[in-house]
Amino acid sequence: MILAPWNVDAWNSLGERRRRDALPHAILLAGPAGLGKREFADAFAHALLCESPRANGFACGICRACKLVVAGTHPDLVRVNFELRDDGKPRTELTVDQMRTLSERLALTAQFGGAQIALIDPADAMNHAASNALLKTLEEPTPGTIIVLIADHPSRLSATIRSRCQRIDFRVPETKLALQWLTAQGVDGRQATDAMNASDGNPGLALAWAQGESLKLRGAVAQDLRELNAGVAAAFDVAQRWSREEADLRLRFAASLVQQQGRAQAHGGAMLSAGGPLALTRAVDLVKLTAWFDRANRTRDLLRGPVRPELAMLELLAAWAVAAAPNHDVQQRST
Repeated sequence: MILAPWNVDAWNSLGERRRRDALPHAILLAGPAGLGKREFADAFAHALLCESPRANGFACGICRACKLVVAGTHPDLVRVNFELRDDGKPRTELTVDQMRTLSERLALTAQFGGAQIALIDPADAMNHAASNALLKTLEEPTPGTIIVLIADHPSRLSATIRSRCQRIDFRVPETKLALQWLTAQGVDGRQATDAMNASDGNPGLALAWAQGESLKLRGAVAQDLRELNAGVAAAFDVAQRWSREEADLRLRFAASLVQQQGRAQAHGGAMLSAGGPLALTRAVDLVKLTAWFDRANRTRDLLRGPVRPELAMLELLAAWAVAAAPNHDVQQRST
């Protein structure tokens, strides 16, 4: 397995701890989706269970243990992911029953006589009861077990659980390195730059979006915001459309576009003279723009709960006209 180049240092650090027999009982892999946390976790678990790991710390790929890992049948590797509901759809949280089952499993002796590895993904989707159940396991670790928690939003984990884990942060790499990696994956030129802008520098997301239709969707979101600002589109119509398909991704793109628009205005120069990504050719109130950015992200969180998405979208988009109004327009309204 080949890791993303920006994750090599973290891999070498864990490898050194393994050589010193100083691996922690619990590890938290934290950072935005798209930076390779899950590939890292799989490679790490595979290497720990391998009977003849290579000098670089990776699994050999040919021993009995490696073959079982690849087949998904290794008895000492436990994966805790979203289960299916009775209607066949995946749950949106990890449950207390899953954590209790995990605790019982880890209390048993490893069948191959080595380590037992548990991968919990996404750990930040545990409900309160599940978190409490896992905490008991973390506070009373079974010898020879390693629990790896994978979280795109580590702040959603309880502070107590975070304090029980050795944390490894996955951060957005330097733009030059990310673009080199994208080029190696077959994405180059303007598309790579557009994808990096859309993903706020996250190369994994940039690759996925460049290979799919997401960049077109981002362009459509930008057009909707421009038309709302120009008064040629109705917030109600846009809200209905956004709430029906790819609601979360549309909101993510909207927030990102507004953030980039704010940067364009703050820095001035050619990007502002061209109107920025939203073609706002006149300066707007950056405080209001930032507030709308925050509101868009809060709306993303709201949509994970029992709310009517079209109403949440409508409130957000109705506020866009005020947020995007030029400074002098805002002042005239207040007088």
